[in-house]
Amino acid sequence: MIKYYTELHNFFGNNSPDELIHTYGSPLYVYNENILRQKCKEMKNLVSYPYFISSYSSKANSNIELLKIIRDEGLYADAMSPGEIYVLLKAGFKPQEIFYISNNVSKEEMSYAIENNITISIDSLSQLKTYGELNEGGEVAIRINPGIGAGHHKKVITAGENTKFGINMEDMGAVKTILKRYNLRLIGINHHIGSLFLDPTPYIEGAKSLLKFAENFPDLEFVDFGGGFGIPYNKQGGEKPLDIDELGDRLSSLIYSWVKDYGKEITFKTQPGRYIVAECGVLLGSVHSIKQNHITSYIGTDIGFNVLMRPVLYDAHHDIEIYRDGKIVPSNRDDKPVTIVGNICESGDILAYMRKLPTINIGDIIGVMDAGAYGYSMSSNYNNRLRPAEILIDKSGEPTLIRRRDTLDDLLRNFIL
Repeated sequence: MIKYYTELHNFFGNNSPDELIHTYGSPLYVYNENILRQKCKEMKNLVSYPYFISSYSSKANSNIELLKIIRDEGLYADAMSPGEIYVLLKAGFKPQEIFYISNNVSKEEMSYAIENNITISIDSLSQLKTYGELNEGGEVAIRINPGIGAGHHKKVITAGENTKFGINMEDMGAVKTILKRYNLRLIGINHHIGSLFLDPTPYIEGAKSLLKFAENFPDLEFVDFGGGFGIPYNKQGGEKPLDIDELGDRLSSLIYSWVKDYGKEITFKTQPGRYIVAECGVLLGSVHSIKQNHITSYIGTDIGFNVLMRPVLYDAHHDIEIYRDGKIVPSNRDDKPVTIVGNICESGDILAYMRKLPTINIGDIIGVMDAGAYGYSMSSNYNNRLRPAEILIDKSGEPTLIRRRDTLDDLLRNFIL
C-alpha cells in the first residue's frame, strides 16, 4: 500500500488542501517549514571536517522568506545573477556568505559583484581576462570542468565533454598566465558535475578529480565540490533516496586525506539547491475537466507548464496525490492510466503521461509532490496566465502567505501606456 508523502509528514499542518485552495486560490505553492529546516540541517552536518560550508543554490527557489529560514539554519548561499545577489542581501546574507558563480556575464554584472565585495567564480579564460581588467590585484575563484558529468537529463549535466560550463584542466597554464598578468590571487576553485544524482560515486569521483587539480595551487582558501544532490521524485514507485550518510562518510575521508597531503586546513563547500527545497514544496491545483480523446483519458487542470516547467523541460516525474473533501483519494488495483494536462495552449502541456491514478472527479484537488525546487522559480506568465501564490506552513502548522498571487494589473505593470 502506498504511504502518501503528505500524510507521513503532516505536510499541510492544521489545514486541508481544500481549505488552503479556498483561502489562497488555485493553483498554489505550499511549503513546509519543518521539512525545510530538516533538510538544511542534513546538509550543514554532511561531513565531520570542521571547516565545511553548505551554500544553498538560490536558483532552486529564491522566495525571500525561505531564504531567511535557510540563513537562520546556518547555510551560506550561491548566486547566479545580480538579481539573486540582491535578494540574498535583502534576506540577510552577508557579502562574505555569498558566492557568485558567474557564466557568460557582462562587465556590468561582474562590477556589481565586485562593488558588493562578493567572491566571484569565473568559468572561462576570456572572462578571467575581463575580471582582471576590472579588478586588477583582486581575489578570484575559477570553475573547473573536471571531465566527469552526471545528471538525470542531458540538459542538466554540467561537466564533461558536452557542456558550456567550466575551464578545462588542460588550460591550467593559461589560467596561471592570466592570474600573473593581472596580479590576481586565486583563492578558490569549484565545479558542478550535474543535477539529481542518487548514487554518491560520481560525486566522489568528481571531487577526487577536482582535488587533484587543486594541488597545483598552494595558496587556496577553499574548494567547492558543487551540488546536484538528488531526491527521489518517484517515491510512490519505490525510488530510494540518496544515502546521505554514505556520501558524507566518503567525502569526509577524502577531505581529511587530501588536507594532510596539502599541508594546511582550508575550507570546503558544497552547493545543494534541490536537496534543500524540493521536498518541502507541494503544488496544489484544481481539476476542471475530464475528457476521452480516442484511447487517452485526459484530466484537465490549472497546473500548466507556466506554473511547473520541469515535466515539459526535462520529462521529469513528479508523484501525484488526489484530494477530495479534505482527504487523500487512495489508489487501488483497478486504477486506470490517465494523462494529466494543464491549461496552456500547447500540445506539450502535460504534467503526467498515462499515470495510474485513482478515479478523478471534476472539482478534485491535485497535489504535485516535490515541487519546491525549480517550480515557482521557473514559472512564467505565458499565455498571460497569472503566477500562483506561495504559502508557508510554519512549525506550528499554520499557513502564512509569503508571495501573493499575480493580478491582472501585474501583467501591465512594466508597459509604458
